[in-house]
Amino acid sequence: MRASRAAAVLLSAVVLAGCGSGGGGTPAAGTSAGGGTTASGPVQPSPGPSSGATGAQPAPGKPSGPPAGSSAPGSPVSPGPSSAGERLLTVTRSGGIAGRTSTLLIKGDGSWTRLDGQARPAGSGKLPPERLARLRTALGQADFAHLPRVPKGGATVFDGFRYAFVHEGHEVATGQESLTPALRSALGELPPFEAD
Repeated sequence: MRASRAAAVLLSAVVLAGCGSGGGGTPAAGTSAGGGTTASGPVQPSPGPSSGATGAQPAPGKPSGPPAGSSAPGSPVSPGPSSAGERLLTVTRSGGIAGRTSTLLIKGDGSWTRLDGQARPAGSGKLPPERLARLRTALGQADFAHLPRVPKGGATVFDGFRYAFVHEGHEVATGQESLTPALRSALGELPPFEAD
């Protein structure tokens, strides 16, 4: 009986020695702090607060809340560019009977530049505020994020115009027969593609 008790005590000592000697104890080789096993051996506990998703506290000196530049859930997102100098819209028109190409670059403040087929400046100006507001409304209604990149529909217009729009990182290329009503409205607020 004494021999079996001594063996049990010895076995317990060996097991405890294998678990480490640091008070809280480092998990034995092949186990993680959560009791699971790992292929690489012991998992060392990390010093300081955890950054896991189980009620962890932020590190001292670190602000809590959403990261800088992000918005809290449910907060409004402002549409359009945040700076007047940023590009609001680029539209390239090509084709037609004459087969010419020209591009309009519209900035957030309504200033615009026209480029010819060789990308040379061919005019500039500024949209009046009410026209810029209508253009922004039409662009919002067009919902570029959900438009197909190449909308199709309508009867083919021979010698018709083709348009390539770029707005807020979304590109849409379509013939005049497939323009949505909102895209037609946006085109109606733009300056002429060719100088008079």
